[in-house]
Amino acid sequence: MVTDLETNEARALAESLRKLFELTTTSLRRPSALADRISTHLGCPMNEVPNVIAVFPGWEHANLQCGLDAYLAERSPDAEWFGIDGDGRTYRDLKDMLTNAVTRGAYDLGAVDYVSVAVGPDETIDAVHLGMVNTFAPDGRPVTVALVGPPDHSVDQPCKLHVLAAERSAATAVRGEIERLTDLHNAFRGQVISFGISEHRGNHLLSFLPRPEVEPADVVLPDGLLDSVERHVVRSAESRRLLADHGQHLKRGLLLHGPPGTGKTHTVRYLLGRLGDRTVIVISGVAVLKLLRVATTLARRLQPAVVVVEDVDLVAEDRAANSCGTPVLFELLNEMDGVDSEADVTFVLTTNRVAVMEKALTERPGRVDLAVEVPLPDERCRERLLRLYAKNTDLDLPDAGAIVAATEGVTASFMRELVRRAILRGAGEHVEGQRVRLDEAVLTEALDELMDERGALTRGILGGRAR
Repeated sequence: MVTDLETNEARALAESLRKLFELTTTSLRRPSALADRISTHLGCPMNEVPNVIAVFPGWEHANLQCGLDAYLAERSPDAEWFGIDGDGRTYRDLKDMLTNAVTRGAYDLGAVDYVSVAVGPDETIDAVHLGMVNTFAPDGRPVTVALVGPPDHSVDQPCKLHVLAAERSAATAVRGEIERLTDLHNAFRGQVISFGISEHRGNHLLSFLPRPEVEPADVVLPDGLLDSVERHVVRSAESRRLLADHGQHLKRGLLLHGPPGTGKTHTVRYLLGRLGDRTVIVISGVAVLKLLRVATTLARRLQPAVVVVEDVDLVAEDRAANSCGTPVLFELLNEMDGVDSEADVTFVLTTNRVAVMEKALTERPGRVDLAVEVPLPDERCRERLLRLYAKNTDLDLPDAGAIVAATEGVTASFMRELVRRAILRGAGEHVEGQRVRLDEAVLTEALDELMDERGALTRGILGGRAR
């Protein structure tokens, strides 16, 4: 029979063996150079270091890198990044890796992981995907900063900024300053960017687009219409200081409406080229449902800015509700209303079916300051379009009256397709090195093809009139 004394002795022996095992493991474990580099710089043990975190959307990775670079250039220009070596490091939380580095030696110093991220239509930078750097707070206290990019480089996943310091106040101060510099050095400012939804895992994609360069002569609209639009958007922007000094609002809303193919998007492209110093955020389709608030929030940060919502009737259709049960069009109007009138943000909306939006706009006045119809091209505009699209050909058409009359009721897109098909027809007699010759006969043949009854669907898609 086992006595209480024997049981207590067994327990004491087990406890002694446990302590012996722990001491043996500790003495045999190789010290982590990673933990040593951080704790030596901070001047305190790793298990006493607070971890202050800032979380950014994955598509802000480039901006966060720019902010960090600016901070290091000011506080410690000679600082060197260092990485983490160990299994599964790209899927583990940074704090877990540092804890395991101290307690088990599972992670050590390694190479920095970098990833290429866009900062413009044709420009990229190498951003730290997993790395750390020793630097100093604004008041001189030592801190360690870590940057962890989105898992699997997916922009729909967050990237994280970690700041380690002996005192939390130092880490918080550094986080705030880096956030300020990230906004100041934002790579999106002055760019044309587009939000969209990828078919792969619903990624939120951000793309840089080249700034359009469209000449006024290339925008074929009825007399006075382009001047009216430009005066509302461009000239008001140039006079924003004058307006502000006189207590007038800066926020503007423009609605371009009309049948498909009449030139609404082309007009928007012209405006964006004229607003060369402004950040432009383009959003359309499914992205409007999910990223509208992201786009408007970004516009507030980067003002002066323009938010372009294309084909807004698609989100207004039947006043469909989003996942939160809120009519999407009203959410758009609420977002427009949420931008202060003093904010230099312009909303440009396009729609093919203004009737779908009309009731909502009349119920919520003040969001759109100017609604402009972009109509089907009249006779004069159709001839201008014909000569514009054929400007790189050898156009032999002294009198375009017959072609212009035969195209009554078509869209600008139809006129462009007419010239394209005529060029293909004229290519049979084309001499290499010379321009394709277009005359009335070739243009008429191309027009007859487009007007053929068998091409009714194509004609309808291009905005051609019914025969």
